[in-house]
Amino acid sequence: MCNGDWEHGNGVHVETLDNPGWHVKIDLNDTDLEDIFFPIVKYGVGKDSEPDDDNWLVCKVEDNIFHGHGGPEKLEEIFKRFLEWNKKNSEQGHTH
Repeated sequence: MCNGDWEHGNGVHVETLDNPGWHVKIDLNDTDLEDIFFPIVKYGVGKDSEPDDDNWLVCKVEDNIFHGHGGPEKLEEIFKRFLEWNKKNSEQGHTH
């Protein structure tokens, strides 16, 4: 989406979490994915969690921002979930 403007006010942010894990944030405003439904993906959290288990993941879209949270080995899966959703919606010809 880099177009000389979007990346300055929007963009992609990758942060480490102290529990440990990752948080990936991708602003979807002014992209082809803006306002496209993303089905929440989650496992290993809440009632399904186990103490000291790093096998957890939550991916969702809120307010046109994709959020991917996951354990220390889940960064690749977070991006994979996002890219699969992007590809699926590109193939279906969604535009805004």
